[in-house]
Amino acid sequence: MHRRRLLLAVPVLLLFLGLPAAAHHGWAGYQSAEFQLEGTVSRELTFEGAHAAMQVRVGTQVWELTLAPPAATTRAGLTKGIIPVGATVVINGHRHVDPKRFEVKTERVTWNGRTFNVYPGRT
Repeated sequence: MHRRRLLLAVPVLLLFLGLPAAAHHGWAGYQSAEFQLEGTVSRELTFEGAHAAMQVRVGTQVWELTLAPPAATTRAGLTKGIIPVGATVVINGHRHVDPKRFEVKTERVTWNGRTFNVYPGRT
């Protein structure tokens, strides 16, 4: 009886262990070419989910910025509240492969003469 329960529990456990990896924002969905964007911060840095995120407005378009995981983003010096809403920033990274999605996997954020390199191994 215990063996049968164990055999039923193992696949369920493996499924749950795989969920964080499936939710992770890998690089495969982004173009290989470097992409640069200059805009105005329209939503400050958040640390919700697997990656830090921001929004930047360029003209009438709002771009979603997916940064490194919270610990790496913080190590780069980019912390909540450091860049105010309305500030002009330059973003370097990789645009999403779907041209209808205005999203950038962000490697660097430059603001006020300071560069926050959230993925230092990728530059």
